[in-house]
Amino acid sequence: MGYSLPQLSYSYDALEPFIDKQTMEIHHIKHHQTYINNTNSILEGSEFSSLPVNILITKLNKLPVKIRETIRNNAGGHANHSFFWKGLKINTILKGNLKIAIENTFGNLLIFQKEFEKVALSRFGSGWAWLINKDNNLSIVSTANQDNPLMGNAIAGVDGNPIIGLDLWEHAYYLKYQNRRIDYVKAFWNVVDWNKATERFESNQNY
Repeated sequence: MGYSLPQLSYSYDALEPFIDKQTMEIHHIKHHQTYINNTNSILEGSEFSSLPVNILITKLNKLPVKIRETIRNNAGGHANHSFFWKGLKINTILKGNLKIAIENTFGNLLIFQKEFEKVALSRFGSGWAWLINKDNNLSIVSTANQDNPLMGNAIAGVDGNPIIGLDLWEHAYYLKYQNRRIDYVKAFWNVVDWNKATERFESNQNY
């Protein structure tokens, strides 16, 4: 069967004015679909094609060398975007155990947000910014291209379970924000689904 494009639980205009309808639609049905098509084409008929994508990206070192990099990029893109869509919602509030953990680690939410923004803006070129949980310790990290912390330190340069992820590729924001990545990153706080983030943190499940 292969991988398929996940349906969003909200309309393309649900995140306006922070993320516009046109960007959401193109991002979802064009960019995300391309990652899926490429992954399916490469893995068709292989023993890896039935693995959930968040499991597949943890097993890149078991793939044949000739397809490893392509799967890293495209299955990574599918995994990252599937994660991203599920973590977006307007008007949620940070509370509960994740709020406590963020305050214990960073001091307060504002300090955490400033640090996350700093990491996001320090990523040169395309990539992602993440809040991750490793051994019940929170940290903010960044990965290049479509790398994911689940790929492990040897591949992605970081290791942990994602709690929040922000897409820093230009296709995620350029129609609305052009070169103003800083405005896009700051707008992100209006669409973080803190309920989903808390669920991921408390269950230690990332998808």
